[in-house]
Amino acid sequence: MKDRFRVLADLLFVFMLMTAVGACSDGKPAAIGHRGIVSGAQTELAAQAAIPDGERYAYFGDLHVHTTYSMDAFQFGTLATPDDAYRYAQGSPIKHPGGFEMQIDRPLDFYAVTDHGFYLGVVRAGADTSTEISNYPAMALIHNLNAAENLNLESIPRRNFRAWIGGFRRAMAGSTPLQAEVDRIIRTTWADEVAAADRHYKPGTFTTFAAYEFSSTKQDGGSMHRNVIFRGTENMPAVPFNRTMSLDPEDLWNWMDGLRQEGVESLAIPHNANKSNGQMFELATWAGDPLTLDHNEKRMRNEPLVEITQVKGTSETHPALSMNDEWAGFEIDPYVAGGGKLRTAQPAGGYVRDAMKQGLMLEAQGRGNPFRYGFIGSSDTHTGAGSYDETNYFAKVGLLDSTAVLRGSVPISADDIDRLGLTNADESGFYVAADGRRYLLRSSSVFGASGLAGVWAEQNTRESIYDAFRRKETFATSGPRIQVRFFAGHKLVRSMLETVDGMSRAAAQGVAMGGDLVAASAEAPAFLVWASRDAHSAPLQRLQIVKGWLEGAQAQEQVFDVACSDGLKVDPTTHRCPDNGAKVNLTDCAISADRGAVELTAFWLDPEYDPQQKAFYYTRVLENPSCRWSTWDALRAGVMPRADLDAVIQERAWSSPIWITPRA
Repeated sequence: MKDRFRVLADLLFVFMLMTAVGACSDGKPAAIGHRGIVSGAQTELAAQAAIPDGERYAYFGDLHVHTTYSMDAFQFGTLATPDDAYRYAQGSPIKHPGGFEMQIDRPLDFYAVTDHGFYLGVVRAGADTSTEISNYPAMALIHNLNAAENLNLESIPRRNFRAWIGGFRRAMAGSTPLQAEVDRIIRTTWADEVAAADRHYKPGTFTTFAAYEFSSTKQDGGSMHRNVIFRGTENMPAVPFNRTMSLDPEDLWNWMDGLRQEGVESLAIPHNANKSNGQMFELATWAGDPLTLDHNEKRMRNEPLVEITQVKGTSETHPALSMNDEWAGFEIDPYVAGGGKLRTAQPAGGYVRDAMKQGLMLEAQGRGNPFRYGFIGSSDTHTGAGSYDETNYFAKVGLLDSTAVLRGSVPISADDIDRLGLTNADESGFYVAADGRRYLLRSSSVFGASGLAGVWAEQNTRESIYDAFRRKETFATSGPRIQVRFFAGHKLVRSMLETVDGMSRAAAQGVAMGGDLVAASAEAPAFLVWASRDAHSAPLQRLQIVKGWLEGAQAQEQVFDVACSDGLKVDPTTHRCPDNGAKVNLTDCAISADRGAVELTAFWLDPEYDPQQKAFYYTRVLENPSCRWSTWDALRAGVMPRADLDAVIQERAWSSPIWITPRA
């Protein structure tokens, strides 16, 4: 008994070390006031107003979802298929490996199943004893792994990914018939993934994308993963490009370029840069060579977006990289994705803001900018179902974090510690918190209920939403359906924030998020920002603009508050809003009912603008504080929140940047 549960603890402890392998009926959401658009279920805030033809609408979705076809998800107990995942995104309940139902509070507008291309569908097939591949000895460990009688703690020792993959790779190396069967399974599974996306695509109402994850990993375990999203499903490749073909992302881009020449359009989205150990935005190629203009242009051609927030942490910035940003520590998961033991990742090269500053420096050297990213969020769920809501959080790795105790948010009792034979914190994977209580895990506790991708598109179709991806008119949220619009230009005026056609005029007269503005004069361009709260989440507290620029040979950054809630004004010296007094009652997670805003807007001129400097700007929107999921877990269990975890968070949204180029 003790050995069995020791394996459980080891697996729970190890999960974060390895990261597996590596809506509205007419498609047009109702208007909110006259300045923005809400999607599907946010109609509590919606006012009836006419929307001019050609207006763009906010759509929300998730572009990072794993199902039973991913080898790690299956080993975590996941039975949900791509069909189940798409039903979940449209509002239907599906089953969690832990036995309870998962259901989203509002349908999403778009969704993409991104199962690992590496051995796609193979573990699921090998566990089914009626299949040909199950007859190979390497599959014996996983036979009937997710049969009903095995979805329990007793099955945990068999869910040892490392033990299975080692034996399977050795078997593959020595068996041509096994290799052929694996290839057949990958082909048929990929065909089913594409077919499932087509089955659930409802133009104008719900959009799906054929997609998968390319799971590259450095020798030290640093995560270099990308999700590949296809615009359509015609003339699809027979198999997805995966790590058995090459670990080098540039080889992936070459493959994508080749498909593009054949009329098959796709883009890649890197994610979990925070867990790359500083290598996602390294200033060198995979082989260690200096970055060239050709390499950098190839990168931007194939991966225009970056996922900056998800369940395994937020990759916007890090306190060590942005020491003057009071909000830089939001939902940091600091650990390297793999490597055999828990190690803290190198921040530099692993966070997006820093990469964007490095990109300005490369551009100044004539090597192009490989980090001109638009922003999205997504979940990286491994249950088929994204868990975006702090109040209804069911984590990501199936059986392994299916309860509050397994997530590390509720302490383990002395009786359980004794029963499990786990008496030494260092050896067993227990964590002794600052309050003296013992918790299982040191990794799932830093997971987050995040995130979502937002786009501004003309309609809810593959073509329209994908084109928004390409022009980077995208934004990320940490889970709530906050909306944000962001424009820059020399012809923008404050009244655009006050008129019915203001956003259309701003789009016509300026540059939207994701775009480039070539300065027309020495005068500072104006920035327009509009943000609207999610009616199901906390009110908005402040709008911020984050600036990065080159000053000589040095990259700099600064955060400006540009709009405050509750009638408060930005201090012109500190560039900060005063505290609006919003509080959270930790006994019941109630928030201040009389603080915060439904909507915030700003017309802003950079007080430190230099027409000779290249710069980027993006908007960050902060809600009032609210309870973190770990606090909700503790509250429901009748215990005090874990002392070393943040009890509250400030949910947020990020616009894609706008880049300013000085006039020649």
